[in-house]
Amino acid sequence: MARIVFDLDGTLIDSVLDLHGIANAIMDEEGLEHVTLEQARDFIGNGVNVFVAKLRRTRGIGEDDHERILGKFMSRYHDAVHLTRAYPNVENTLKTLIAAGHHLGICTNKPLAPCKAVIAHLGIDRYFQTVWGGDSLPVHKPDPAPLSAAFDALPEGVELYVGDSDVDAETAQRAMVPFLLYTEGYRKHPVSQMPHTAAFSDFAALPTLIERLLAEAA
Repeated sequence: MARIVFDLDGTLIDSVLDLHGIANAIMDEEGLEHVTLEQARDFIGNGVNVFVAKLRRTRGIGEDDHERILGKFMSRYHDAVHLTRAYPNVENTLKTLIAAGHHLGICTNKPLAPCKAVIAHLGIDRYFQTVWGGDSLPVHKPDPAPLSAAFDALPEGVELYVGDSDVDAETAQRAMVPFLLYTEGYRKHPVSQMPHTAAFSDFAALPTLIERLLAEAA
């Protein structure tokens, strides 16, 4: 059996519409032009501090205002769930993996409270035995410590990490674990330029892919 840890945004869920909405609600309050959906997607991946820093710089808001803008962002983050959707076939795949005896966790740079709020809203929280957010430890991805902690919280088994981004690929490399790349998320580079053990574009293919990798490892 395997212990399988997933990234969240861009891997299990498509949350960009909610994050875009938060960003532009703040821009409205600041009297500034909205950011585009593509800009908001580009801000995602390294945690909320980086998202806010990129948002600020895009609209010329100074570093001295970072904590103020971050506070505005966080005040909305817990409720930013209504436009977020799980990617196709995610829930059925989670059910299949659990039925096969695998153990599942999440390791994300999203702060823990908004992470738990959105997976509860989507009804997928019950599939995960452990959840680690970007504020669960003093460091976050691509530092491998949160991913290692997520694996350590699960029963023994082969370690597999599933993610969508360059940050996830680097995290897996630094943790020295196989990386399964979901190609339809928020990656910023071509698949060929991202180190990965295997890639998939449809979650329905993931259980078979995992069984093949486990067979090869055995």
